[in-house]
Amino acid sequence: METLNCNAVRESRRPRATIRGLAEFLFGLALFGFAASSAQATTYVLAKPDAVVVGDDQTIQTVYQDTLYDLARAYSLGSEELIRVNPGVDPWLPGAGKILTVPNRHILPPGPHEGLVVNLPEHRLYYFPKPKRGAPIEVITYPVSIGKMDWRTPLGVTHVIQKQKDPTWYPPESVRKEHAAAGDPLPPKVGPGPDNPLGAYAMRLAAGNGTYLIHGTNNPIAVGLAVTHGCIRMYPDDVAQLFPMIPVGTPVRLINVPVKVAWVDGELLLEAHPPVDAMGQSFEPDIDQFSDLLKAAVGDTTVAIHWDYAREVLQKADGVIATVGLAAEMPTPNEPAPAASALTSAPEPVAAQASTAAPTPAAQPKTATARPGG
Repeated sequence: METLNCNAVRESRRPRATIRGLAEFLFGLALFGFAASSAQATTYVLAKPDAVVVGDDQTIQTVYQDTLYDLARAYSLGSEELIRVNPGVDPWLPGAGKILTVPNRHILPPGPHEGLVVNLPEHRLYYFPKPKRGAPIEVITYPVSIGKMDWRTPLGVTHVIQKQKDPTWYPPESVRKEHAAAGDPLPPKVGPGPDNPLGAYAMRLAAGNGTYLIHGTNNPIAVGLAVTHGCIRMYPDDVAQLFPMIPVGTPVRLINVPVKVAWVDGELLLEAHPPVDAMGQSFEPDIDQFSDLLKAAVGDTTVAIHWDYAREVLQKADGVIATVGLAAEMPTPNEPAPAASALTSAPEPVAAQASTAAPTPAAQPKTATARPGG
């Protein structure tokens, strides 16, 4: 199916057992020290233009100095993505020998696959470069932070209007008041450097009269959380990679799709994330509402859906893709209907579009079979 371009740093994370492997492993730890301090965007090559699922989930084994925050950054995940899929593991002190699931399989977002697409509940940005003649179609994806509380990240279509390297931050009056009230007063402006929350690169959007940015951060541990003042925050290495690829004028779609559905080889795949409200905050799922979304996602093909499992997946909302339905033959007039609920479904692979007016949180899917090295 889709081909994931891996790199040697990720591959070196896997522990070795032999004597010879011990030397390789120690060398791998040195490489991982680099990997943990630098985010790794994931580039997927699409096997065909209409492919809707990319990547593979993985399993990794921890070593004693790992934290889930470092591992999330090394595997191009937001911290909450990795923590959510591995419940019960201490994010700061997981310990050696823990087997972790790394959720790196994604249903592509619905709508046009061009420019930048940011799915707020997923805390993820997708970049669809213009295909070059004779070259394969690619998508590059990065974890991001989004706005919180009354600092909403706007929805809709916008575009990049300005790019800045080593930007100066001018905190809005509202932000300065917030910090002053918390006993952390801010200066009128913050120049480039380690204290600048915009990091080293910023791309200004037309939305909100130019007040919203896609930018780096001086607090990488918070990537993947709803912690910004409405902007889209990236790991420093990720934004450094993305910045030169994005020309001014690049379209940007900001969407709120907590549940994505795709048809692949006769299977109904479900990917669910904790939904966010207009203020960027996650909220409890309305399972019945998501059941309606699944029904709306299926068109005219009969599908047997395992509703109990689908509801469990929606309730978990951990972003791991699960198979919740299979294409089913229509029963003859004298045959009983299939045991599982049969529904009509989309005739070709499509991502089910959730309401842009934030539905309720999705549920955590069961982890798909993990394949190392993806």
